[in-house]
Amino acid sequence: MPNLFDAENQERRQRFLPLAARRRPLHIGAVVGQPHLLAPGAPLRTLIETDQLGSAIFFGPPGTGKTTVAKLIAATTRRTFVSVNAVSAGVPQVRKILADSASRLDQTGTGTILFIDEIHRFNRSQQDILLPDVEAGLISILGVTTQNPFFAINAPLLSRCRLFEFKALAPSDIQHIVAAAVEDGFAPSDAGDTQHKRKIDLTPDAMEFLATKCDGDARRALSILETALQISHTHNVDGIQIDLPQVKAAQQVRPIYFDATGDEHYDLISALIKSIRGSDPDAAIYWLAKLLTVSEDIRFIARRVAIAASEDIGNAQPAALSIAASMVQMVEFLGMPEARLPLAQAVIYLACSEKSNSVIRAIDAAMEMVRTGPQISVPPHLRDNHYPGARQLGHTGYRYPHDFPNARVAQDYLGAPHQFYFPSDRGVEKRFAEFLAAFESHGGPQADSGGGKEVYP
Repeated sequence: MPNLFDAENQERRQRFLPLAARRRPLHIGAVVGQPHLLAPGAPLRTLIETDQLGSAIFFGPPGTGKTTVAKLIAATTRRTFVSVNAVSAGVPQVRKILADSASRLDQTGTGTILFIDEIHRFNRSQQDILLPDVEAGLISILGVTTQNPFFAINAPLLSRCRLFEFKALAPSDIQHIVAAAVEDGFAPSDAGDTQHKRKIDLTPDAMEFLATKCDGDARRALSILETALQISHTHNVDGIQIDLPQVKAAQQVRPIYFDATGDEHYDLISALIKSIRGSDPDAAIYWLAKLLTVSEDIRFIARRVAIAASEDIGNAQPAALSIAASMVQMVEFLGMPEARLPLAQAVIYLACSEKSNSVIRAIDAAMEMVRTGPQISVPPHLRDNHYPGARQLGHTGYRYPHDFPNARVAQDYLGAPHQFYFPSDRGVEKRFAEFLAAFESHGGPQADSGGGKEVYP
């Protein structure tokens, strides 16, 4: 039997809800953003409206509507909706929910949706507990995560779920959400009177700041708006103006969304290396700054930058490798925050250097031939002859290049006419190409093998 004070308690709790929670849409058509999922006729909206959503994973950045849509499903589905948070839910609780859902299905024919907030917090063993019942159709799970599900969710469980990606909201979406809250007016949570709503006047520059500086996170935009109202100094109980300085003061420290164990770890370092490869020092420095700000392991960053010195620059600018090697040593010696300087210097140098990938192409092609191609034995004249009996084995005929003009002599160094290294026409490597071309015109190193080389692979 409902408690006589239930309504009063509910009203009291509603009063202290954060603005973002009080502004949650009440129906699917009121959700702002995610048109690829929630526009009329879009796949997720259709499945929700027909109550045919099976097991699913909602993933994407914070404040993009994942939990909001899950709550709307809870309010509209004919199935029993059970909610847990992966941070606090233990194995016994999950096992009981699974047992209850199977019993409910057997006795009443009513299915169950298990909503798991922050499902990436479940470890592999906890996720495995869900698999048999999901596979048997005894329960549907609805997992919500800010992480890439291919990193955070077990592959067998993931293969049995529909994936829906929620994207960061556009500035226009944030502006629409904030404008609706401002137009409706609201009382701060400590006002003690939910009926008395203040008229809010949000200046255009403050609105633009919220729309563009919250990284597509509606929850954050509304939280800043609410804080700005709470810290505003005004004696006018009927209305209040919120301007840009107040919004900036309410923002305080900007949180940076990052998970060092998930895909963001790889995405950031990938962006850094690709910016170096693309010769964009400004982009490279930004991604380096973000990696350092989220306290990524500086040794990991240094290793990846050093690899880029050979992989993407190579002999087009050989000094790049020396710069990178010095940077690695300085990073170890200095530590943070000083290590940011040699890291930044190396990143800028590499981004502004001539580029060539001929080194990685050459070594990878040669290793591929060693693994899968015809095996080449060392030619007799290149074999070691510093032991008694070497001559009897035919280890003779080597011509010492320094005994010849310009230290060049045509002889076979491979035993097969294969070419792995193709110097670019950029930077120092252009001189390499000219050197090799001139040598080839006078017989080249493989003249004794008949001349000409086969490209491998």
